This record gives sequence, structure tokens and C-alpha cells, in this order.
Amino acid sequence: MAAIEIGNLALDGSIAGAGPPLLFLHGGDYVALNARFLEILARRWRVTAPRHPGFGHSVRPDGFRTIHDLAYLYLDWLDRQADPVLVVGSSFGGWAALEIAVRSVDKMVGLVLIDAVGVKFGGYQDRDIADIYALPEDEVRRRTFYDPARVLPDYGVLGDNELLAIARDRQAAAFYGWRPYMHNPGLKQWLHRVRVPTLVLWGEHDGIVLPEYGAKLCATLPTAKFRQITQAGHYPYIEQPEAVADAIEQFAATEVRR
Repeated sequence: MAAIEIGNLALDGSIAGAGPPLLFLHGGDYVALNARFLEILARRWRVTAPRHPGFGHSVRPDGFRTIHDLAYLYLDWLDRQADPVLVVGSSFGGWAALEIAVRSVDKMVGLVLIDAVGVKFGGYQDRDIADIYALPEDEVRRRTFYDPARVLPDYGVLGDNELLAIARDRQAAAFYGWRPYMHNPGLKQWLHRVRVPTLVLWGEHDGIVLPEYGAKLCATLPTAKFRQITQAGHYPYIEQPEAVADAIEQFAATEVRR
């Protein structure tokens, strides 16, 4: 683990690779399973992958209470970078990436959203995003992964430090995203400000936010393209890391101009 310093705040996370800069903003759970995907990305990019404040063993300052605090934190990090950055956000991290992009894309060369939450498309009574806190654990796993048995860890063999990090991930995701549930009611009206090449990637079998939601998100963004990943659920880069990395690399090569 590396300390990622943003102002006077030090976050747990990892920094790897030697290519153009890429910022990866993780989802609300299964963060430890991102390692293989980050390793693949680091073959081409200089990958900075912080653990959000309050997640894992990253400290959450008293003043951090909403997704907006995370957006401004990462804007501070982007402002300090010498070169524009490719920002990749997954699920909850995709929501944070969108909140960043509607504020400023000055230091972003492109945006990749992987099964992102954060936007409300349906009516008041419509469920755009599955309520993982109201569903049985087996149902959540089935909705999250195409093949849960292949990727899920054996929690019985994990150490106390790893289990504590997982518990803090889930606690922090609920803290930032509980009310309203995993979205910002005002975000949709500002998505026209995301004037940067954008790739919307979606797991074909995502049961948390359906591919139809991803297609609506793509249609709302000014310059976005939509692509599905087969045999994958809500975290496609965990189940299909090579395919997701290839899609990002192709996007960067054809759509992103440095």
C-alpha cells in the first residue's frame, strides 16, 4: 500500500506503472479484488488508486459528509498534476467521477464510467439502483457478479485487518450514499458539462444497475460511447479484467487526444 497525499490528507491506496496518468476511483465494495485489474492497467498507465476517505484504512476527516466532499478532494489532486489525467470510476467511484466532471474537466483527458451510479432517471417510485441493504446477501451477490463462486473470496480465511477494511468499505459507502440512495437528485441536469471524451462500460449481467441504465447515462452525456462487457456483472473489471483494460486502451488510443 502507498500513502497518496492530497493536501494535508493521506489516503491508503496504490501507485504503479510509468505511463500517462490514470486515476482509478473504486466502487463501494470488493476493493481488494481490484488488484489484478490495476496491475494490468499499470502496463500502460501510471495508475493512482486511492482508497476513499472512510474506506478501508483511509481516515475520513470530520468535515467529509457527502459525495461532494470527495469530488472536491479529487479535484484538488487533479489540480496538482502536471499532465491531464484519464479518470476511471467504478460504481460509487463512477458517481464521484461524474461529480468531478460536472465541476471541471480542465485536468481530465478522458472519462471512463464502469457501471456507475449517481444519477436518477426514473420517477419517484422507480428503482433505478437495486437496494443492496434491503436484499438477502445471496441475492446481492447474484446481482453483483455473473459467476459469484469464481471471484468471491473465502471470508473465513481472511485476517482481521482485511475484514476490518471490508467492513469500513461497506460502512463508508452507506454513509456517503444512503440518503438519497446512491444518487444526487440534481446531478442529471448538469451532465451536459461533461465535455470530455467518455466511455461508458457496463457488465452485461449487472443486476444492481441494469445495462439499460448505462445506455441512458451514455445518451445523456455529450460525447459518450457505450460498450457492454460479456460474462460480467456490476464489477466487470473483477470478472473480466483483460477485456475491460483492452476496452479502455482502445478508447484512449482512438478517442483521447493528448
